[in-house]
Amino acid sequence: MKTYLEHARVFKALGDPKRAMIVDMLSCGELCACRILERFNISQSTLSHHMKLLCECGLVKERYVGKWTYYSLDSETIKELKAFFHAITSEKEACISMVCDKGGRK
Repeated sequence: MKTYLEHARVFKALGDPKRAMIVDMLSCGELCACRILERFNISQSTLSHHMKLLCECGLVKERYVGKWTYYSLDSETIKELKAFFHAITSEKEACISMVCDKGGRK
């Protein structure tokens, strides 16, 4: 169940169209917050909120250079997320719906 909870946080973060667009932008490489902000008609504090959620779920990494913040995708999280999504959407012999309950019934 832990895996489901961990990955659900990422999917929840991606549920906002602006955050999904930010992830799409970062798929092309690291970007300064100022470059991301140029793309949207939002305040700095709103962008900070979006970036905080993307960083907290592990999808995005941040690094600081002086007063600038640079963001990039966390490749390890992306790899794990792809594997998780593949696992839950692929046909399998040990499907969760086939697991017996405590009474031995399917």
